[in-house]
Amino acid sequence: MQNEKDFFDMLKEMYPQHPRKEFVSATENTLRQRARSMGKKRILTKFSVITGGVLVCAFIFSWLLFFNENGKISEVIQSVGGTSSSSAMDEKEPVVYIYHSHNIESYIPEIPAQQMYREQAYSDTKNVTLVGKELSRALKGLQVPSIHDETDIAGILKQRGLHFPDSYKVSRENLQKVLAENDSIRMVFDIHRDSTKRRDSTIEIKGKDYARIKLEVSKTSGNYETNKKFATQLHEQLEKLYPGLSIGVVEKGVNPQNTYNQDLHDNSVLLEVGSIENTLEETYRTMDVFAQVLKAILEE
Repeated sequence: MQNEKDFFDMLKEMYPQHPRKEFVSATENTLRQRARSMGKKRILTKFSVITGGVLVCAFIFSWLLFFNENGKISEVIQSVGGTSSSSAMDEKEPVVYIYHSHNIESYIPEIPAQQMYREQAYSDTKNVTLVGKELSRALKGLQVPSIHDETDIAGILKQRGLHFPDSYKVSRENLQKVLAENDSIRMVFDIHRDSTKRRDSTIEIKGKDYARIKLEVSKTSGNYETNKKFATQLHEQLEKLYPGLSIGVVEKGVNPQNTYNQDLHDNSVLLEVGSIENTLEETYRTMDVFAQVLKAILEE
């Protein structure tokens, strides 16, 4: 049986191939044109592949540049063309520092009797630190960056064998460090709670109870005049929003002498938020209002 090669050899012998020169030339030109066309297609294909790869890489790079790990748009957009209502709000740097020299001060309704120290309202867990935390949370919601220092001052006193009056010396250490590392800080608040009766520390506003605020300024601080002016501004703003929520500005620190660390910053105030008979919920309502006051002052 003939194979394919034998068959084609037989055809060549039966029909000799003697093509004309014109046919050979035309065929050669046609083949060259087709070859060039195929070459262009290959180049075009390679170019398309390379271009596609470049575009994919550019897209991935843009995604990484403009989105952070939480999927939120980066601050880069703001720097390019974004605007805000306040220069203070444009910054990521903290503008408010919150701390607690007497961090275990608490509220009687929040703690079981058996957990109170010497029949006084002190607690390792439910204390004024939570009030500061609420203020920091409220400020964040208003786009006001802050630092909330939750250092256990009472625990440090115990470790070092120090006494309660030394609390301000210990809290001063962190305050100095924070101010040295953050020159963006514009306000400093040391949050405490008072020891007065509920009738003096509570006000009803629109059917809800709020813990009243007392603004304390040390007369022995080198920043006394500036801090008093700042405290007065806070009081006046609170009066505009909710009259009676602020008890007012109280001058202290003479006997016994104490600067309350207000000599370290010229917008520094000690806050007494509510008293031993208030609840944390009442203090939280007050801190939400106070956060609005701080934002208003920062935007002035």
